[in-house]
Amino acid sequence: MGSILIISGSPSPSARAGVLVRHVSDELRGLGEHTRLLSVRDLPTVSLLAEDTTDPAIAAAIDEVAAADGIVVASPVYRAAYSGLIKSLLDLLPSGTLAGKAVLPLATGGTQGHLVAIDGVLRPLLFAMGATKVLAGHFVLDQMIADEHEGHAHVRPLAAAALGEVLTGFTETVRRRRPAVVPLVPLTG
Repeated sequence: MGSILIISGSPSPSARAGVLVRHVSDELRGLGEHTRLLSVRDLPTVSLLAEDTTDPAIAAAIDEVAAADGIVVASPVYRAAYSGLIKSLLDLLPSGTLAGKAVLPLATGGTQGHLVAIDGVLRPLLFAMGATKVLAGHFVLDQMIADEHEGHAHVRPLAAAALGEVLTGFTETVRRRRPAVVPLVPLTG
């Protein structure tokens, strides 16, 4: 079985995009997928901004992207654009790293007006980075994500149901794109 890498552009785990990322990871595991989380905020800032691909943490992040069967790119939307953290990491990827992978862009934002960031900005960026299968993105309004002040942070049921449908479609796409595993049959003779 391969894996799905979730790239988080959230500034913190408790931010709404961070809550969304946790929810997505749990849902994908529930669908039988192995997930890994790459929080760009945890990468060494100087190396990330200097595009130092020799830094061990940066090199490992690039390797994780290359090894994944599917990629979820999750970002908060600020001023109708994705997180600078996401852009910083994507700029480091060698040409063709996203080719052949199913890529699902997800975003959170304060108003429906931020929805344009997925189709107008993030999806074109992913295609420009060499992705060949970018699924329609999914946007979750900030008000559909409860924060810690409401008892515990979670994606509200209505948004969770819609997101569940998106993630089911994404996993089906990832599975169709994985190379078939042929069982080894011992030779007799």
